[in-house]
Amino acid sequence: MLKRSDLTPAIDLTAEPGAGPTRLRRPVYVDLLPPCQNACPAGEDIQGWLALAQAGDHHAAWLRLTADNPLPATHGRVCYHPCETACNRNELDAAVSIHAVERFLGDRANEQGWRFAEAAPASGKRVLVVGAGPSGLACAYHLARLGHAVEIHEAGPVAGGMLHFGIPAYRLPRADLAREIARIEDFGVRIILNRKIDDLLAARDAGRFDAVFVAIGAGLSRHVEIPARDAARVLDAVSLLREVSAGEPPPLLGRRVVVYGGGNTAMDAARTARRLGASEALIVYRRDRAHMPAHAFEADEALAEGVKIKWLTTIREIAADALTVERMTIDPDGHPQPTGEIETLSADAVVLALGQDSDSGFLRRVAGVAVNPDGTVAVGPDMMTGVAGIFAGGDMIPAQRSVTVAVGHGKRAARHIDAWLRDAARTEPAPPPLVSFAMLHLPVFSDADPALLRETPPAERTGFAEITAGLTPPEARREAQRCLSCGVCFECDNCYAACPEDAIVKLGPGNRYRYDYAKCTGCAVCFEQCPCHAISMIAEPVAG
Repeated sequence: MLKRSDLTPAIDLTAEPGAGPTRLRRPVYVDLLPPCQNACPAGEDIQGWLALAQAGDHHAAWLRLTADNPLPATHGRVCYHPCETACNRNELDAAVSIHAVERFLGDRANEQGWRFAEAAPASGKRVLVVGAGPSGLACAYHLARLGHAVEIHEAGPVAGGMLHFGIPAYRLPRADLAREIARIEDFGVRIILNRKIDDLLAARDAGRFDAVFVAIGAGLSRHVEIPARDAARVLDAVSLLREVSAGEPPPLLGRRVVVYGGGNTAMDAARTARRLGASEALIVYRRDRAHMPAHAFEADEALAEGVKIKWLTTIREIAADALTVERMTIDPDGHPQPTGEIETLSADAVVLALGQDSDSGFLRRVAGVAVNPDGTVAVGPDMMTGVAGIFAGGDMIPAQRSVTVAVGHGKRAARHIDAWLRDAARTEPAPPPLVSFAMLHLPVFSDADPALLRETPPAERTGFAEITAGLTPPEARREAQRCLSCGVCFECDNCYAACPEDAIVKLGPGNRYRYDYAKCTGCAVCFEQCPCHAISMIAEPVAG
């Protein structure tokens, strides 16, 4: 940690006699980049809205949050919160439960009917968004904020995409999702359901749209060739989850259901099978836990609900009521290798959860759009395809696939579309330096354990009711107060109280401070007393 002794001397005492000491460095207030914000795929100003939440101004916090993300009640439930993995508080005790506070704000908005901040004046431009999943919804919302008229054409009967059809209701209650989508519609975004686009250019021209954003997601189940004879019932995980979400669950799967795959979808499929009446749900995965694509907490929740996982195993053949499987081993590069050890597993049904591809074949008919073999589409740094005015994002472009990444794509695409419509080039400003834990000047003690969401005991999770309860207002405020405000001044007055020269001037609530350099000696006491590293010491500017 940088200490006063690491700095250059405050003053030069070797100046000419009678000239007085010369200050060699001065403090300046800075805003650096908190690691939570740096890790957030949606680019949320997490420190900003947490600061408002810890002051108890929930509405202002929600407005700050929804400037970046229109779906906080949804994200507070389904995001895998990389912000918390990056949180500097991990080095002190435990990360701030950012997702729990985000969910609280989203739920508060739904309960009290809060509305988004007013949009910019109408631009006269029209944009078509193809797909009402998280990326399409986010893009449409941000375009509307910027003053553009937006229509979403959705092939399905309900908006939400995989939020609605791919994430089980015990994780994301449909009523909460529907309220957030309705708010986007109330904001002026028009959503047309059951409107599948087969000819993109014709749809663009017929609607007189000035630009297009394509975000159809990845809703096609990926298959693998497995020999089958008199096969047991074989389903794909995406179809299973979609049917259950539509209220049309498949007939009884049987006593023992085997799910083949190791991703988050496999975990959801196995937990869903248990809720549909399977007495045993077994996940078969060809690699070990250290190499599984599912997030660790997803696997932990599945195991807590009685799902079993058979690691290092691959299916070789599916027969009427049994599977032939082979044991695998992991090579030094992390790849599974066959061992020749064969065994048989009984199964009444097999659910394939081997990943998804994008149904983007209709884009192959658009000259200039490059479609990859897996259905993803090539885009440039501005999210534009090879055709001017046609942009793409979400699961249908090569990137990590998650709800929050998709929402981040939507926001970024909206800003580039806005720039393109205004015939201007958009350049992303360089981010400020990142603040590490070692840069903070914190007290040596911690007395604030994180708030934990209350969960329904696993033995009682027999249906699709939500399994977690949100925070209470006091809990949400206390959790927000655990934020260390890394790199951003929160007006704690430490610098003001510590300055021996009265060189710091308070500018009033919300306006922070300024330095009176006529009094400042560059002693760095303020720097050492700033807990969040919102002060830097710089070399004194050279006169002249």
